[in-house]
Amino acid sequence: MRADFPGRIVCLTEETTETLYLLGQDHRIVGVSGYTARPPEARKKPKVSAFISAKFEKIMELRPDLVLAFSDLQSEIVRELLVRGLNVLAFNQRSIPEIEDMIVTLGRITGVPEKGDALVADFDRGLQSIAQSAARFPRRPRVFFEEWNDPLISGIRWVEELIETAGGEPVFPELRDGRSGKERLVDPAAVVERDPEVVIASWCGRKVNKDAIRARPGWGAISAVRNNHVYEIKSTYILQPGPASLTEGARQLHAILAHAVGVALPQELAPAERMDPDLA
Repeated sequence: MRADFPGRIVCLTEETTETLYLLGQDHRIVGVSGYTARPPEARKKPKVSAFISAKFEKIMELRPDLVLAFSDLQSEIVRELLVRGLNVLAFNQRSIPEIEDMIVTLGRITGVPEKGDALVADFDRGLQSIAQSAARFPRRPRVFFEEWNDPLISGIRWVEELIETAGGEPVFPELRDGRSGKERLVDPAAVVERDPEVVIASWCGRKVNKDAIRARPGWGAISAVRNNHVYEIKSTYILQPGPASLTEGARQLHAILAHAVGVALPQELAPAERMDPDLA
């Protein structure tokens, strides 16, 4: 292993772990987040953090050359690790282009820039195939993506971008640039006013309660509720911004929207993971 690339990396969130595996650099990973789900073998690595908390002594024992973090929500963890003398790289991606920048950066800092470029190109091809399929839709249904239920939060930018790729029209496009959840708060009454034809929810770390969504005051008048188009996508497929996760998330979005507009889903674009049973 070349000495001028980090040889012992701790990943405090899932998407950098996933990306390093896809780059063939998993041998460099010595610690991961406890929320890590993909690939399954990554869960065998020592678990050193949740999302907003970390086991600092355990991280220090692993003697990492580099710690990878994500978003302002981990700023206090990053500060403590810097005080302890560790090298930390914190990503803060909120859009598909920024996610691709993260992939390219990881390729470069681990000495495999060509693999980073190839992974981005493959990710792009997958999204382009979905967009081409979505062009067959007779219409683009209005979509509300619910990132959290209380308070009600609309989708982060990369989710809204994937909805558009998959064939839908987000009903709160003006909120997508809000980098924090507080900037994407939604009044439930405003959702009724915009009348989404599809509601898709993904509550990080919690199973979505679709009956509770349908029972909200006034929501019985929403087209999505009246026509039984309320769905869940697990957060591991849509809220963890790694290339494999989001490719699966985009496929699930496309499958939901194809179902909503009555278009058959091409077999080659069928989701690989288990989906909402209401699509059966």
